[in-house]
Amino acid sequence: MAESIDPEITAHVAGLAAGARQASRSLALLSRADKDAALRAMADALDTASAEIIAANDKDIARGRANGLAEGLVDRLRLDEARVRAVAEALRDIAGLPDPVGEIVRGSTLANGLQIRQVRVPIGVVAMIYEARPNVTVDAAGLALKSGNAVVLRGGSAANESNRALVVVLRGALESQGLPAASISLIDEGGRDAVRALMTARGQVDVLIPRGGADLIQAVVRESTVPVIETGVGNCHVYVDARADLDKAQAIVVNSKTHRVSVCNAAESLLVHRNVASSFLPAVLAELASAGVTIHGDSEIEVYAKEAGAAFTPATDEDFAREYLSLDISTRIVDSLDEALAHVQRYSTGHTEAIVTEDRGAARRWIAEVDAAAVMVNASTRFTDGGEFGFGAEIGISTQKLHARGPMGLSELTTTKWVVEGDGQIRH
Repeated sequence: MAESIDPEITAHVAGLAAGARQASRSLALLSRADKDAALRAMADALDTASAEIIAANDKDIARGRANGLAEGLVDRLRLDEARVRAVAEALRDIAGLPDPVGEIVRGSTLANGLQIRQVRVPIGVVAMIYEARPNVTVDAAGLALKSGNAVVLRGGSAANESNRALVVVLRGALESQGLPAASISLIDEGGRDAVRALMTARGQVDVLIPRGGADLIQAVVRESTVPVIETGVGNCHVYVDARADLDKAQAIVVNSKTHRVSVCNAAESLLVHRNVASSFLPAVLAELASAGVTIHGDSEIEVYAKEAGAAFTPATDEDFAREYLSLDISTRIVDSLDEALAHVQRYSTGHTEAIVTEDRGAARRWIAEVDAAAVMVNASTRFTDGGEFGFGAEIGISTQKLHARGPMGLSELTTTKWVVEGDGQIRH
């Protein structure tokens, strides 16, 4: 028998969802100009309130460190002046993007004169459950507004103070533009019961997007009665092929691993073809070592790691399957492209997989055979990102295959309806 949920918490979540539903009806009618003006007002309000937001974030950082929060997660949690400016600028970027609502996906006129169009429309009420990245609060609010949706947010407890401060600012900016504050709601109390109430608010919430670690995502997928878009854990690989340009390969591997280690598109595994291992591994492992990266591998990799002066740990299957989100990388020498593909098929989480090669045949096979939301040829895994793809801020990176896959921007927060216009036609 399922655990019961505190009825007061259920009622609280239902009330927020009902307010969001009412707000969504207003948002669906807004012009692009109205939405863009609201987004710019939200951005200006964040800039104005930067000191208060950072002060709230400092409380979260202090509490997290006191509770032993890992430094990689502390980095994800942190908001400083530059990051507040960046999230505000992301809202302005969203304002500059085309409005997907009303876009005609396809259409035709039938022989009987009926005009048929498939048109993009808002989903309605979008809910998010996410962990310790408060910038997600702003990204989700901005993307939801631009796509005509209301949003109900449940951030991680590690970012409670930051999320409260951000939502107060964003709701105030909406009200200043004559828009309903309930367009953005935050569930900031109620613990596990609040999460379960949100996951089971089918009929009140149209779609639920989890964003965080594997345990969070899988719990939501298993327990939610609300339709879920599964965002991905990123065990991303870089494969250095026999015909790779090794200078390119070294730059790509180091960037993929060390540019920012706490994000889902950071590389966690390095595969190197045996034909280039002796000429490639000493230099790349030395550069990774200088950045503080620990190498996980077998006895063959250990020899190269010691030669490079890199910290080394023997690797298990769990190491090859792990999303580290830290200065660690699993490494293996493979004898062929087929072996690399088999390794990726076994361990990949379907997020981003990169090949470095000058062999177009090998590149074509990688593109065709790797089952992932994004495949890279001679480019860093760090490019799998809504901003880098030109979508503006993203609400997450979907690793499932239905509705949306890869970085989810504005279009992915819409659904479609069919509009049929006639002149008295009846079916015979």
